[in-house]
This record gives sequence, C-alpha cells and structure tokens, in this order.
Amino acid sequence: MNQVVYILLCNDGTFYTGCTQNLEERLVRHQKGFVDSTKYKLPIQLVFYCVFTNKSKAFEFEKYLKSGSGIAFRNKHLV
Repeated sequence: MNQVVYILLCNDGTFYTGCTQNLEERLVRHQKGFVDSTKYKLPIQLVFYCVFTNKSKAFEFEKYLKSGSGIAFRNKHLV
C-alpha cells in the first residue's frame, strides 16, 4: 500500500510533517482536532505531499524532513 508524506502549514506559521496511508482521512482527523500536535494550531492547510510505493522510503523521507538539513530543504524547495 502507498504511503504519503505530507506537510501542513498551521495557523501559527509552523509546519507539521507526517506520514500516512490515507491522506484524506488523516486531513479530516487534523481538521477536527483529533491530532494532538495540531489541534491547537487550527486551521491547517496542506502545502505539500508526496506518494511513495515503498513504506520504509516514506518513513526515511519523513524523518529527513524533520532534521535540520531536511527543514532547510523543505523551506527552499517544498513550501
């Protein structure tokens, strides 16, 4: 099954990076305040997503995007 790595822009100007198999369902959970990391930062906006066929590659990319160099890459190329 495909994995999706996604980036949200929160209302406080911060970004949230996550990984899921079902992006639509996960966005609904964010928007309804069911995700602890974003429930006090609503509304959120999807600004980037990328679909992977390899689950481990998706998790590697998510981890990278949360690192210092990954944040710099995100800011320069993805958002």
